[in-house]
Amino acid sequence: MEGYTFPCGNVFYRKAGFARPKISHGRGIYLIDESGKRYIDGSGGALVVNIGHGRPEIIEAMNRQLQKAAYIHATMFTSDAIESYAAELSQIVPIDNPRFYFLSSGSEVVEGAIKLARQIQLARGEMDRNLVIGRHQSYHGMTLGALSVSGRPGLRKPYLDMMRDMPHIDPPYPYRYPSTGEEVASKLEEEILRHGAQRIAGFIAEPISGAGLGAIVPQSDYWPIIRQICDRYGVLLIVDEVMVGLGRTGKWWAIDHWDVSPDILVTSKGATSGYFPLGFIATNGDHVDLLLRELGDFNHGGTFSHHAVGAAAGLATLQIIQKEELVANSARMGTLLGALLETSLGQHPHVGDIRGRGLFWAVELVKDRQTKEPFDAEDHLALEIWQRAFDLGLVIYYSQGCANGRDGDLVMVGPPLVVNQEQITEIANILTAAITSSI
Repeated sequence: MEGYTFPCGNVFYRKAGFARPKISHGRGIYLIDESGKRYIDGSGGALVVNIGHGRPEIIEAMNRQLQKAAYIHATMFTSDAIESYAAELSQIVPIDNPRFYFLSSGSEVVEGAIKLARQIQLARGEMDRNLVIGRHQSYHGMTLGALSVSGRPGLRKPYLDMMRDMPHIDPPYPYRYPSTGEEVASKLEEEILRHGAQRIAGFIAEPISGAGLGAIVPQSDYWPIIRQICDRYGVLLIVDEVMVGLGRTGKWWAIDHWDVSPDILVTSKGATSGYFPLGFIATNGDHVDLLLRELGDFNHGGTFSHHAVGAAAGLATLQIIQKEELVANSARMGTLLGALLETSLGQHPHVGDIRGRGLFWAVELVKDRQTKEPFDAEDHLALEIWQRAFDLGLVIYYSQGCANGRDGDLVMVGPPLVVNQEQITEIANILTAAITSSI
């Protein structure tokens, strides 16, 4: 493939065996490779680049902090950057009197949230609460603790004998398993009672499913009932907003669609729009005060926690989202994107479901619309569509295994929140062409 750079040098990439163009620069929703070819960044990697590429405000904010001090260890010092960022975040998170713990990635904040839930329970005197319930087909991160609450079989399999597995329940999946939110939520209560409420520290889930199931929006009564169940049994509710937070779904937080307040919230990806590796854990200040009073310290840390440069990037990102009203734009452009996909693909013989909220959409492909039978995993259909879209100049996200953990193809699209109507139309047209030319 002439003009492409293959991973044949000294860099160890996660995936090999396919062409890798070398990017020269990015602007807005576009990436441009060294040959001059333009790609619409329709997924921002894994739904990361919320405010677009090449924003000078972010670079300038980071540079100002770098000129003051690049690294400030959080056990010894604080900074204006981290304090100001936390103060601004406190105005938008769905948690009263919030406190924030800053780390470097989604996996890290999930790992930290699991530990935080355990330590809050210890501080309450609940010494036996050491289990965190997750959901099948979920993904919460690459660390062993995060994998233990994740539910994607292929990602967990090599490490099952290296970690302590946690309980899992079925997720909402209205397309394949039509039921009420109450019926699906009741699975959590059943699992709590099966193990004994005295053993359950928390329940973790994405408010709207991410890559594992592809933008599944639960039934309207699901999350309020989950909140009630957690309260009934003293279980801490942890919402994973790593992929769906900070405006991605047309609200500040995906959980806001149900007006539910979690005990612990985690996010990363969009926090700095990819300009710096940063994520955070948010929880109620009363939980933190209790933990510190009863246990002394939070037993968790990281060399690059509470990074001042990261906080400067995060605050600048947050201010852009607010100033340019990108949460509202996500809602408007998302409604348009969903309508365009429904018009162009809604009757396609191999499109089973089109779903999403805001700028977070997925198309699930099936062999038979009537039976919802998935394509075989060996067909690698989602990968083929991804490659076709890539060749046409659109970067999307693909996933396999949604139907049963092995089979089931879906492609996802989640462009930067700065996208406009003309660009949304182009994205929908290219994705439609990629799907229709592949099956």
